[in-house]
Amino acid sequence: MKFTKMSLVAALLVGSSAFAIDNVKASGDAKLFYSTSDTGSVDLFNKAGSAGQAAASLNLSADLTEGISAGTKVTALSTLGLEGQLVGNVWEAPNGLTDTYIVNDLWVAGTFGKSTVKVGRMELDTPLVFTETWSIVENTFESAVLINQDIPNTTLVGAYVGGANATAVGGTGAGLGGLINAEVANSTFSQFYKGAYAVGAVNNSWAPLTAQAWYYDATATASAYWLQADLNMDGILAGALYTSTDLSNAGLPGVTEANGAFAVMLGYEMKDMFTAKVSYSAVDDKAGAGAGGNLAGSGQSKMYTEAWWAYGQVTQVDTTAMTLTVESPVNGMVDLGFYTTLVDHGDKNPNGDLTEVTLTAGKSFGPLDATLAYIYADEGENDTTKVDPDASSTIQAYLTYNF
Repeated sequence: MKFTKMSLVAALLVGSSAFAIDNVKASGDAKLFYSTSDTGSVDLFNKAGSAGQAAASLNLSADLTEGISAGTKVTALSTLGLEGQLVGNVWEAPNGLTDTYIVNDLWVAGTFGKSTVKVGRMELDTPLVFTETWSIVENTFESAVLINQDIPNTTLVGAYVGGANATAVGGTGAGLGGLINAEVANSTFSQFYKGAYAVGAVNNSWAPLTAQAWYYDATATASAYWLQADLNMDGILAGALYTSTDLSNAGLPGVTEANGAFAVMLGYEMKDMFTAKVSYSAVDDKAGAGAGGNLAGSGQSKMYTEAWWAYGQVTQVDTTAMTLTVESPVNGMVDLGFYTTLVDHGDKNPNGDLTEVTLTAGKSFGPLDATLAYIYADEGENDTTKVDPDASSTIQAYLTYNF
């Protein structure tokens, strides 16, 4: 299996003379991520509460012939020998803590008129099935996607998703692994719901307003839809969305019907000065599963109220959430961010409420991007265990060199 994948990658590298490949593009990055938390009895910078990992990615794309292109991305992961010494965890560990590599992308695309077909292993960006970028390597999908723009100011999307890899599931985030089944031998990819389908439409006939509607059907497991409208006019930002997820066929305990969620957002952007937003969301209490989370990832969501780090909280059943975010480039010197998330789990949710406050500072030095983050989190008392955990602090450092 691995030999076959590498043979396809090699074909893109050495086959230009045989296939008259033009416009070959190469890019990539090298990353070093570090995180340390003082959760429980563990102090900051103790290896038991720390994670560290390095990654190097290479992207290749090329035009095979007129209207036909292909691309691949390979990522190598390494602990740099830090495990057991400075850190005890990593972001992604598809093969434990050993060094490994992942073929993230491997696709072929064709454009005919105003339609594009893309088939293979790729990133996706839809409201309920999407590639998450918080981890050191992105999750990707084995899928076929059709995009059409024959209707003015409208993009139509149809997709079949057959598999999803384990990255952004087995790392530092909490996974929805019970909904991705049937491991594929010698592969980081798993069968996705026995196959899933998505259709969507995005329209911006009135330039300041973007409206979108999506429907998902995962065979014999789940169905969902997502409706959203966002306004960006003269610095005023506003948005509203509603989503419903039906997991009653997934075999999850206590899940017998669909559950819905809505969210609203209001903000203001002063160019080159600051962007400020306030958001509110609420999830129904009709069933034992929430709504609005990434059906194929860590539980991160595209809800306006999503926390900066504690993913999966705002989309749980019987939950309301509020967020305040302020971002400022500070005269181009350093990008500062302030993010506050308040999550209230209701009577039908046994989890403790969440207060999360995050401060970030980022700076680019040519091709090098550096970000430092401080996260304060207090999850309150758990109604099931009656345990009131102490508030925790987390410090994270991200270095990315782009080439």
